[in-house]
Amino acid sequence: MQNWKKLVAMGTLGAGAVLVISGRRSLGVASVAGGLALLASEYPENFEAFWERTPDYVRRASEIFASLSHLSQKVAEETGRSGVLSFDKVV
Repeated sequence: MQNWKKLVAMGTLGAGAVLVISGRRSLGVASVAGGLALLASEYPENFEAFWERTPDYVRRASEIFASLSHLSQKVAEETGRSGVLSFDKVV
């Protein structure tokens, strides 16, 4: 990939992230999509491999979210009972 293409891709991804964080979500998502499209046009094999592994990534993220949710429920229950959090009882 040529240097100017790298600069454009990283610039659009970075600008998109800043725009999403600052509240201009639709413009940020469009910017990120443009940067990803440029990267996909340069590295189609990598994006195809990533697309094929996407279900695994989603499954892992769901497991992590479920674990964090369960942990936060335990923390809330323990804090509500005693008024003081006891990490020995939560974990």
